[in-house]
Amino acid sequence: MRLRSLTVVFISCLITFLSWVSIPPAIALTQIRLFDVSYKDCPPELAQGAVISSGSAAANCFLVFGKAENGTYKTVYDADIFGRIYDANNDSVMQNRTRLGSIAEVPPGISDFELRISVPANQPTPLKLKQFKAAGFSGQVRK
Repeated sequence: MRLRSLTVVFISCLITFLSWVSIPPAIALTQIRLFDVSYKDCPPELAQGAVISSGSAAANCFLVFGKAENGTYKTVYDADIFGRIYDANNDSVMQNRTRLGSIAEVPPGISDFELRISVPANQPTPLKLKQFKAAGFSGQVRK
């Protein structure tokens, strides 16, 4: 009986050890610093027919742009952009929503980014862009 329990313990330890050795490296979330963030009106071809997510109200189209800094030595993929956007009255433009879009690839170093947003036409400008950041993966997640 004692030999059987020692065999079970040995096999359990062996399986545990082998699972640690054979685990592939994790694809970790990488933080991307966004700075010099600003916005401008969309060109007419992008702005035509802009509506908000409910699909019924008129909207103004804006391009948010700035710089993205990837402090790692690897390209970051599928970086989600987070931030807060307020109108001239300090009312949230995108209530209950901080994820604004994504950047397909962020190479090492500093690069430009741009994303399109639609803002209800009744919200006054200028817009205030705050707390912008991004996070992505060091390997491709989606194909």
